Amino acid sequence: GKVESSFNNKKMQKVLHRTSRSVTSVSRKFTTIQDLVAREIIDSRGNPTVEVDVLTEIGRFRASVPSGASTGIHEAVELRDGGKRYKGKGVLKAVNNVNTDILKRVKGMDVTKQAEIDEQMIQLDGTPNKSKLGANAILGVSLAISKAGAAAKKIPLYQYYADLAGNKDLVLPVPSFNVINGGSHAGNRLAFQEFMILPIGASSFSDAMMMGCEVYATLKSVIKAKYGQDACNVGDEGGFAPSIQSNYEGVDLLMEAIKKAGYEAEVKIGMDVAASEFLTSDGQYDLDFKTPNNDGTSKLTGPALAALYTDLCKKYPIVSIEDPFDQDDWANYTAFTASIGMDVQVVGDDLLVTNVSRIKEASAKKACNALLLKVNQIGSVTESIDAVKLAKRNGWGVMTSHRSGETEDSYIADLAVGLCTGQIKTGAPCRSERLSKYNQLLRIQESLKVAGITPVYAGKDFRKTSWMA
Repeated sequence: GKVESSFNNKKMQKVLHRTSRSVTSVSRKFTTIQDLVAREIIDSRGNPTVEVDVLTEIGRFRASVPSGASTGIHEAVELRDGGKRYKGKGVLKAVNNVNTDILKRVKGMDVTKQAEIDEQMIQLDGTPNKSKLGANAILGVSLAISKAGAAAKKIPLYQYYADLAGNKDLVLPVPSFNVINGGSHAGNRLAFQEFMILPIGASSFSDAMMMGCEVYATLKSVIKAKYGQDACNVGDEGGFAPSIQSNYEGVDLLMEAIKKAGYEAEVKIGMDVAASEFLTSDGQYDLDFKTPNNDGTSKLTGPALAALYTDLCKKYPIVSIEDPFDQDDWANYTAFTASIGMDVQVVGDDLLVTNVSRIKEASAKKACNALLLKVNQIGSVTESIDAVKLAKRNGWGVMTSHRSGETEDSYIADLAVGLCTGQIKTGAPCRSERLSKYNQLLRIQESLKVAGITPVYAGKDFRKTSWMA
């Protein structure tokens, strides 16, 4: 009897295997790219950007592409039309590239073959920086394909990104709220671009969200009392831009709001300096760069600027500094990371531009210890995942990031959870194009609970999450 039953079992397995194969081949038909429809839409700064719909047998899947203000010179090329229309910022060429050349190349491909589709587009472009088709064209397709792939597999987008990366750990990131704006994002004299609050001491993502919103509301009343109602107007990313003169004044404001809100133990501070924006032709850093023809007294050398950061870190609970030097100032990066990197995260944005070869160089030079993940700097989902995995293998932190010109699309929330990045920055808790990401994270936390999974919040382990590739 046993022999027979094992024989029958084997026979059954063969039948099942055959039927599952035929089912797969049938379902394969339902996950192909039937059409791509790209269009020009408007981002949160009033500039055109690319939106792409992928049409498959099971539906229409849509993604849109963000755009940065302070962009690194090493970033993949965002294709703009030039000419008078939209002051040269139209994206009809990129849209046309999706609707013609890219569609011809990828039509009929299986949407769950993300890496193959991305590779086809990269080959079709044929340039090292996607300047022929435009990174905005390629990325729009790549993102929409990932949504179609998740739907074809009948899993949430965050789980799909985790599967693509080979990650088993879903972790909700620490939100890094940009609440005070300076630099290229603001009309004040403040040189540093962003002052952020990170609720690393929260017990869950929703708890962190509450703390961020409460500190933001408190900060608004502090700023109103000190600088008047006008100072409560918000910048591109929802942060305030009061007429503060010094970086110390900026951090003091944050500390006052954190204390008044009652979260001194839980909330830490981060900065995005965006120093490439104020490097001078003689290799110094001008902290008064927004004052035309200034007297030059605010210029600092790289080491002097590093000393300023070190002093700030001694006086305030700063846990993260992004782009402290120019994107090609390797020597100052390396020296600074060696001196402060144990206690403070040194994040490469313009330095790394989410590019594997730049990450390799930075790793060899020990220039930083964290990656800022911006999918539009590199231009495809696959290359973004490769960059994250390499950063994690280096033992680095990873912060998923929005751009200053955003859309209502919320895929970076899924990316942050699926790739277990442990951190996300997507502006202040203000302006719907920022909140769409934070709200998606609240939904993801809820969906994990519903599925019977206890949601893990990165918290104090934001630099070293449970999945390090």
